[in-house]
Amino acid sequence: MYLIDPAKLKNFKNKLKHKKREVFIKILPPIFACIIKVLSYLVRFEFQISPKVLERIQQNQAFIIAFWHGELLLQPLVCNKFCNQNQKVSVLISQHFDGELISRTIRYFGIDSLRGSSSKGGIRALLEAIRKIQNQEYIAITPDGPSGPYHSVADGIVLLSQKSKTPIVVSRILYQNAWEFKSWDRFKIPKPFSKVLCVIKEPLEIESLELEEAKNLIQSKMEED
Repeated sequence: MYLIDPAKLKNFKNKLKHKKREVFIKILPPIFACIIKVLSYLVRFEFQISPKVLERIQQNQAFIIAFWHGELLLQPLVCNKFCNQNQKVSVLISQHFDGELISRTIRYFGIDSLRGSSSKGGIRALLEAIRKIQNQEYIAITPDGPSGPYHSVADGIVLLSQKSKTPIVVSRILYQNAWEFKSWDRFKIPKPFSKVLCVIKEPLEIESLELEEAKNLIQSKMEED
């Protein structure tokens, strides 16, 4: 009777998992980017944008873009449409495998990424985000990412806004008809030929608020349709 060494078996499984991820990271981002671009031609966009946001864009003033994780899919298109093309956009993304896929996908839309979350690399990413804002660059963040709970607001967006003294601009993407995943973020993909409403709300100032008060205010503004 031959026995397999459990340690060697575990090591083999880890190597196989790593190889699979390497393949996925190479082939999936361009596929995802292609899907997003194709979808942009198959849906009908309607935009509602705050005049105050347009004013900040015209004056080359930075702001923090906030959107829910489940509405991530078409956000690169919204950023490209409204953000000043002379100013870079960077998205705060976790260092998990899913974050790597997102990071490589958004590169196809000219959007950079800052890697870090509350559990790993968060302070370094926060400091880099503040530096970029001081250079009048845009920073985008999903307050409920990378793993929820659904439509919750973590501390990071409050700290970033208050430390950089920069307002938050909420970006909502509302689908008339969409497929919804059974994931924690209820990720949505719009169905072809349906309407997609993009709502860019007024800049939100939270500099004088306490942490919990600021989080509650951000959540209420983001939950509004």
